[in-house]
Amino acid sequence: MSHEWSDGGAEARRTRRRARRQELLRRRRLGAAVTLGAVVVVAGAALEGGPATRSAGTGRPASTTRGGAGSRPFDGRLLIADRGNNRLLVVDAAKHVLWRYPARSRPAPRGGFYFPDDAFFVAHGTGILSNEEDNHTVVRIGFPDGRLQWSYGHPRHPGSSPGYLDQPDDAYLLSDGRTVVADAKNCRILILSARRRPIGQIGRNGSCVHDPPRTLGYPNGDTPLANGHLLISEINGSWITEMTLTGRLLWTVHLPLAYPSDPQQLGPDRYLAVDYHRPGSIVEFTRAGHIVWRYRPVRGPGMLDHPSLAERLPNGLIAVNDDYRHRVALIDPASRRIVWQYGLTDQKGSRTGLLNTPDGFDLLAPNNRTPTHPQTG
Repeated sequence: MSHEWSDGGAEARRTRRRARRQELLRRRRLGAAVTLGAVVVVAGAALEGGPATRSAGTGRPASTTRGGAGSRPFDGRLLIADRGNNRLLVVDAAKHVLWRYPARSRPAPRGGFYFPDDAFFVAHGTGILSNEEDNHTVVRIGFPDGRLQWSYGHPRHPGSSPGYLDQPDDAYLLSDGRTVVADAKNCRILILSARRRPIGQIGRNGSCVHDPPRTLGYPNGDTPLANGHLLISEINGSWITEMTLTGRLLWTVHLPLAYPSDPQQLGPDRYLAVDYHRPGSIVEFTRAGHIVWRYRPVRGPGMLDHPSLAERLPNGLIAVNDDYRHRVALIDPASRRIVWQYGLTDQKGSRTGLLNTPDGFDLLAPNNRTPTHPQTG
């Protein structure tokens, strides 16, 4: 019996080894490598690890660029508008939280800090401009002191008369000190002087149909371009439009997106936008509306759920805030893989490492420049 027991144990061990080999082959075919506590990179996604992200089984930082094993996902500091938590965070590439607002030493302004939809560094990283969409205000705070420098709008009181906003989106400081904001529900791009007085607008209050330059169809993006113009996204009808600050129309194009958001210029005739939808997508397109690149997994960890902003970083990675999956992710456009993220997929929260509906981000480079919008103030 002892001999039969020994043979049975050997056979069981061989069976377990075969099963392990088959499982390893299966995982390799899926493009996954699994190590306890490590990052798992799969086609179209990377499942997050802890703050010190490691590639599976190597003990080295995960590769984040094409052919750049061991390179950093970004240089500098990443600002995140954590909308569902009513806060701003600044994190580094190792996922350390370097700064947060509000905080005990950086209290919220009168009227609260509520629903920060976007946030951008200004004045060479000495300030932050944030639009509080459902608080109907735009605020500028000092960085890193967190002091309120100015605000425009009336908290919780929407309106269209001077001094009021209704669902402000994408507030940018221009290099000449003016501020532009997509005042979405008023269906206008509002232009404020350096002293925060309304001095002009594109669109007509309450006329929310696409007919530029006369009217705009619910604008939610107004990105300043290097030529001094604005790149505007309109929700109604899914249009992207370039216009001057005086309201002259340059071009407009309809995109096959459910809900276009926050377009960016990549080159002479290359633009980037997201589809705020489930599943969401990131598209690179031309002025003629030709889609030249698309990221749109329809399931799995790589799928996006209502992404609202995507930008190309200096290293070529595409950063995107994936609102309803509660993460900010970096995507390699060549492999279409998520190679870094802050936040745990589908887990909202406020503790360190978690986000709740992040709706905006910005990168401050080590030289205190803003490489994704260098032409702003």
